[in-house]
Amino acid sequence: MKHLFFLLITSLHLLSLPVLSQQTVGLFLNSDDSYDGYTLFAVRENTYLIDNCGRLIHQWEGETIVGNSVYLLENGNLLRTARIGGVYNGGGSGGRIELVNWDNELLWSFDYSTQEYQQHHDIEPLPNGNILLIAWEGHTQEEAISLGKDPEEVNSFGIWSEQIIEIEPIGSEGGNIVWEWHLWDHLIQDFDSSKPNYGNIAEHPELVNLNFEPNEGMGGASADWIHFNAIDYNTELDQIVVSSRHFSEFWVIDHSTTTEEAAGHTGGSNGKGGDLIYRWGNPQAYQRGDSSSQFLFGQHDVHWIPDGLHGAGNFLMYSNGVGRPEGNYSSIEEVVSPILEDGNYEIEEGMPYLPQGAIWNYTADPVNSFFSGVVSGVQRLPNGNTLICEGNSGHLFEVASDGTLVWDYICPVGPNGPVSQGSTAVNANVFRAQRLGHDYAAFEGKDLTPGAPIELNPLPSDCMTLSNYDDHTISAASLHLAVNPVLNQGVILLNETATLWEIEILNLNGKVVYHGKHKEEKISISSNDWLQGIYFIKAMNAENGNLQSIKLINI
Repeated sequence: MKHLFFLLITSLHLLSLPVLSQQTVGLFLNSDDSYDGYTLFAVRENTYLIDNCGRLIHQWEGETIVGNSVYLLENGNLLRTARIGGVYNGGGSGGRIELVNWDNELLWSFDYSTQEYQQHHDIEPLPNGNILLIAWEGHTQEEAISLGKDPEEVNSFGIWSEQIIEIEPIGSEGGNIVWEWHLWDHLIQDFDSSKPNYGNIAEHPELVNLNFEPNEGMGGASADWIHFNAIDYNTELDQIVVSSRHFSEFWVIDHSTTTEEAAGHTGGSNGKGGDLIYRWGNPQAYQRGDSSSQFLFGQHDVHWIPDGLHGAGNFLMYSNGVGRPEGNYSSIEEVVSPILEDGNYEIEEGMPYLPQGAIWNYTADPVNSFFSGVVSGVQRLPNGNTLICEGNSGHLFEVASDGTLVWDYICPVGPNGPVSQGSTAVNANVFRAQRLGHDYAAFEGKDLTPGAPIELNPLPSDCMTLSNYDDHTISAASLHLAVNPVLNQGVILLNETATLWEIEILNLNGKVVYHGKHKEEKISISSNDWLQGIYFIKAMNAENGNLQSIKLINI
C-alpha cells in the first residue's frame, strides 16, 4: 500500500464542533478487525472504488446503466455489463458486455441482444480470457405448450428460458461463441403424457420441471420463468454454477462437455452431458421434498468460495428471503458441497441432494432488520470475515465469523448521482460489492491517492486505515511512532536507520506547532505547550525531499 492513512477530525474534537447534519450515508464504522482494502461496486451508470474509510479511490463512468455485474481484472481493466434495452425488459436486463481500461477507455464491446435472446444480470471472466454469460432465450406460448407446459401457466408473451454462452472476444467489438448450453434441452413434465419430456419428476432430479410453480413473489406465470441472476466457474472442477431466483435453487452444470454433448444427457467428465449434476435449495422443485425442506428463498450471488479462504470449495450465497413462511428476512448461507471423487455429487434414491442445511449462516437480530428482496451479494474475505451487500438499501457491511459488525457503509448514490449527507439515496440499488486487497495485481502502478467521500457535504471523519500499520508505523521504511496517543513523555519517534528526517507537526487548523530536523535513533519532541487535541506529523526525508508519511497523534 503506497498511500498511508489520513485523518480529518476525531470524535473528541467533534464534541466541540457544531453539528453539520445527521449522518445518513457513507461510512459508519471501520474497526481494526475489518479487512483493509478497496471495495468495488456499481450504481446506475458508474462504478466506484472506495477505501475502507469510504473515500473515493477511482471511478469509471459509463454511458448506459450497468446491467448488473462488474469485475476488476488483474490487469487493471474493468469488465462490465451494460443495459441497452430490447424486447426482454425484466429485472437485470443487459445486452452488452464492455471492457474498459483504468482510464475508462473502451477496449472491447460485445452485444448479445436480439428478438431471440438477451444477456442479463451476470457474466464470468474465465482464466483463458473467454467470458461466460447468461441470457434469456425466448419461446412462444405454442412452443411451451407443445412440450407439456400447462396452458394456464403460460401467457401470450410466451416463456423465457435460459442459456449459457461462452464468448471468445475478437477485435474491438466482436466475439466467437465457442460453447453453449440451453435449458430447453433439459426439461421434464408430468402434465401431459402425449407431449415430449413426459416422466416421473422425482426420478429425474437432473432435469428441470417445466411446470414447477415458484413461491408467491417469485414470478408465478410470468414469462421470466427461471430468472438466473448469478454465474460462477470452478477452474479445478471445470463446472459452472448458476442461481435461479424463481426456483430458489442453484444448479451445477458440467462445462467439460462439447456443445453437442451439452445439448444431450451423456458425455463430459461427469457423464451426464448438459443435465444438472447438482442442485440445492428447494427440493420441491424436483418433487423430493415439501415446504419444510426449502432452504433458499430467491437467492443471489451463488459461488464457490475460492481456494485459500476459509471454507474454500463451499458454496456461499445471499438468500434474499422472499416468501419465507415465518416472514421475509435475508440470510447468508454457506453450504458444504457433497462432491464425490469423480466430480459428481452424492444423492440417495428418492432423497434430496445433501446437505440438510448450511454449515454457517448469518442473520440479523432481529432477523427482519436485515432484508433485501432483490439483488444483493456476499464475499468471503482473506481474514475470514464476510462482506455483505444488502442491495435494495445500498447497505454494505462486513461481519466476523461470530456475526460481529466490523465495517459499515451505506451507498450515497441514487438515480441522480451522489446525495448530500443528511439525505437518503432513494433507490440506491447495489447489485453486488467486492473487496480487493491492497496487493491485488490490478493496483500495481496505479494512483490510489484517496479523494473525498462520494457523498456531497460529507461530515468530518475520524477514520483511518490501520490494518497494515498495527505497530503505528509512520514510515514504511524506518520511522515509527513509539506511543499513540501521546502521553506525558511527549512525541517519541524511533528512527531505525539513522535517516535524516525533517519533521513538522501541525494542529487541526494546519498551524505548525513544531518544525525540526533529526537523525538520532530516538527522537523526542516535547508537547508541554500544546493544547489537548489532534495533531498531524509530516515526516520528510531530508536527503531527497520526498514525503514519507502523514500520521495522526492524540495529545
